[in-house]
Amino acid sequence: MSLENYLSSLYIPRISWSDIIEIIIIAVVIYNVMVWIKNTKAWALLKGIVIVVVFALIAYVLNLRTILWIASKTISVGIIALVIIFQPELRRALEQLGRKRLVTSFINFGERGKKERFSSDTVNAIVRACYEMGAVYTGALIVIEQDMLLEEYERTGIEVDGLVTSQLLINIFEHNTPLHDGAVIIRGDRVVAATCYLPLSDSTKINKALGTRHRAGLGISEVTDSITLIVSEETGKVSIAVGGELIHDIDEESLRSKLEYTRNRNLDVKSFRLWRGRLNNEGKDI
Repeated sequence: MSLENYLSSLYIPRISWSDIIEIIIIAVVIYNVMVWIKNTKAWALLKGIVIVVVFALIAYVLNLRTILWIASKTISVGIIALVIIFQPELRRALEQLGRKRLVTSFINFGERGKKERFSSDTVNAIVRACYEMGAVYTGALIVIEQDMLLEEYERTGIEVDGLVTSQLLINIFEHNTPLHDGAVIIRGDRVVAATCYLPLSDSTKINKALGTRHRAGLGISEVTDSITLIVSEETGKVSIAVGGELIHDIDEESLRSKLEYTRNRNLDVKSFRLWRGRLNNEGKDI
């Protein structure tokens, strides 16, 4: 009887469909926040915050009033400081949220139609230029614009507005020429700007042997949906970066097939990773 009385006294809340939806939404938000924190410098900071909270709890248990007073006065200032310190990471997280297809399917601000996508001739010209430059160890950084406009980065360079050809790209990146330093931005079938400055990635996953050109290519892929091609000046190898993912030393046919595959459709990180996995299964050196 005692067990029955105990069970009858328990309060079991009624769960409605709205409660279930709220639980799912909160779980998804918390999961994505934790994934975002783990992939940024905030992960080390989070561990530091946990240590501070533990010390604060110890101070509360031991009634250390001075420490508790200092902690209470610094909480509001600390929140503002965190926002300032992690402004780049917060901006990147919001940009990635805006790139989600669930959002862009309803909100279509500043996006281009498919009529401006690059053609097969442009694909062939880009691929040919990359491997011809790689053969003579000429470094290059080529950004192919997709749905997100790259005008912010285009303004940092010099306007070109020329039809994409392999000769034009090779001439731009030729050593000791005025336009060889920086990135080229391609919109549709035209080179719109050269010597553009790109944001550098602060990812700790990138190989230390890769230099600034690869960090810039990876950086622009982290904040936009562009396809970025990098030709190493040291090794002559060609790499491709999409959505914060980098494939190093990709062969010519694989690069051409990927550009053809994405020529008339949106490129998302999921399909890029699946394609990358197929390359791994084929024994490619990635």
